[in-house]
Amino acid sequence: MVTITLPDGSKREYPGPVSGDEIAASIGAGLAKAALAMKVDGVQRDIYLIVDHDARIEILTPKQPEGLEILRHTTTAQVLARAVKEMYPGSKLAIGPTVDDGFYYDIETENPISSEDLEKIEARMRQIMDEGKTVRREMWSREDAIKLFTSRGEPYKVDIIENAPAGDTTEAGKISIYRQGEGDDSFVDLCRGPHVPNFTHLSKAFKLMRVAGAYWRGDSKNKQLTRIYGVQFANEKELKAYLTILEEADKRDHRKLGKELDLFHIEEHSPGMVFWHDKGWTIYRAVENYVRTKIRANGYIEVKTPMLVDRSLWEASGHWEKFRENMFVSNSDEDRTLCVKPMNCPCHIQIFNQGMKSYRELPLRMAEFGSCHRNEPSGSLHGIMRIRGFVQDDAHIFCMESQITSETVAFCALLKEVYQAFGFTDVKVKFSDRPPTRAGEDATWDKAENALKEAVNAAGLECELNPGEGAFYGPKLEFVLRDAIGRDWQCGTLQVDFVLPERLDATYVAPDGSKQRPVMLHRAILGSLERFIGILIEEYSGKFPLWLAPTQVVVATITEAADDYARQIHAELLKAGIRAELDIRNEKINYKVRDHSLHKIPNLFVVGGKEAETGSVSIRRLGSEKQESMSFDEAKAALVSEATPPN
Repeated sequence: MVTITLPDGSKREYPGPVSGDEIAASIGAGLAKAALAMKVDGVQRDIYLIVDHDARIEILTPKQPEGLEILRHTTTAQVLARAVKEMYPGSKLAIGPTVDDGFYYDIETENPISSEDLEKIEARMRQIMDEGKTVRREMWSREDAIKLFTSRGEPYKVDIIENAPAGDTTEAGKISIYRQGEGDDSFVDLCRGPHVPNFTHLSKAFKLMRVAGAYWRGDSKNKQLTRIYGVQFANEKELKAYLTILEEADKRDHRKLGKELDLFHIEEHSPGMVFWHDKGWTIYRAVENYVRTKIRANGYIEVKTPMLVDRSLWEASGHWEKFRENMFVSNSDEDRTLCVKPMNCPCHIQIFNQGMKSYRELPLRMAEFGSCHRNEPSGSLHGIMRIRGFVQDDAHIFCMESQITSETVAFCALLKEVYQAFGFTDVKVKFSDRPPTRAGEDATWDKAENALKEAVNAAGLECELNPGEGAFYGPKLEFVLRDAIGRDWQCGTLQVDFVLPERLDATYVAPDGSKQRPVMLHRAILGSLERFIGILIEEYSGKFPLWLAPTQVVVATITEAADDYARQIHAELLKAGIRAELDIRNEKINYKVRDHSLHKIPNLFVVGGKEAETGSVSIRRLGSEKQESMSFDEAKAALVSEATPPN
């Protein structure tokens, strides 16, 4: 007998070994038809494989994230790959993983593939799906698998097999290969799987999106491959909704708006670095100053640490071992290796270690708008969302173990206030536990994870588990914002760290006079200021709330006779702290209104001879056809009130 336990806890008994599709059929015809794969004791397996022991079984369908991922993986590894091989003879397959919302495949082709070719490839993919072929797993010895892919002219597959650690593409010393249909000449691909059992299970709600370049294994010394991206969903309705979001996202693209609104630029002389223009820097300072005001009110001190720090500190902290490839390094004339800091935490411990600290001084909340640099691959750079030089609204809270919960609760409340001020109210929280590669003993990690879980419960947070994604020194919370068009952005973090204080010898004097290690809470609200501003640009589509708008009002004249009055009220607005501009160009007022609307100026104070005589202004607000008139003093007072940053 084989006893199968289902996700709801119910049990089913079978007279002997049973396949996954038989289990699904015994539960219901609808489930059997929808079944793509299964999980056996938490491990994904092909649906047709035999279960010969008592086990917990979950049937995966397209309605589940894991099922949809399997569907996408089959589409890229079995359908896209085959279509390209057939249409571009001599192509060599590299890797074809899933990504958020879809998939990609890296392929070496003799002739280039362009965006114009995607429609033809897509059509061939649909024909392949219509064949309804089965997809079955075969287990090969390493030696035979290498011979197979060598004979088929697939050097990248051979490279993967030769360099694969046990447990990656292997199982019990065997290599996992998937075949479409039958016959030695049928299409095969190297893959750990699982895949859908038959092409009839595949959703045709997919679209190939773009072509990009990618180096094999991400190394620019290797050959550049063609990367084909696609998206896929369980049904056409979901695909259509996604494409609609993409259209809206394109209109809001921060790179395009950054140029149109004269906010910033990035150029080849300094790749991955931002040239802030006056208007963009105005937004930057408004964001920074708001956060500075909030953290000061919440008991933080602010510090500033060096940009260049000796290699020895990064070795002591563990960052040299774990993060070296992302660090910019320089040698001084003192024969020292200096690193441009990629993060601030070791430097903050250096400040904490100056002078003996008492338990009475804890918690010590140390903040820095720290300028960091990371050597991100050029292919991953994206506007100001992913750059090499950025500033973190970083802080580290040095506290006693007994203070972890109260400090976490206070931080979560502060983070919520800040996000609401910027217009974000839909926030998800992810709990990331220990990664495979980490510093510290398991007992230390047990203590850190349990402490963070207690704090999460005290804060009343609902968390989604994000297994294995903690920092190398401690577990963390990740705060994910949902924007106006439904996209998610991971911004804030909180990490519980028992490791770095130990490695860098941070101590405080406890009530009994003994020296104890503080706990270090790493936390950020915005994350990278540059990236957060990019998110704001796209969230508001450049139409910022008044307190963030780089230009809050333009005083525009109708006639030259009102120029002196316009200059006068413009000067008064500047004295009142309003970011105002003056437009006395010899242009018609309709032209001026249209021009300033295109630049998303929130308010226009329109003045002519009548307004000059009565000391009034006619107000036009962005997006409104209505115009209202009031005295200048009333308009100024209203503007000052509206432009005040949130509490």
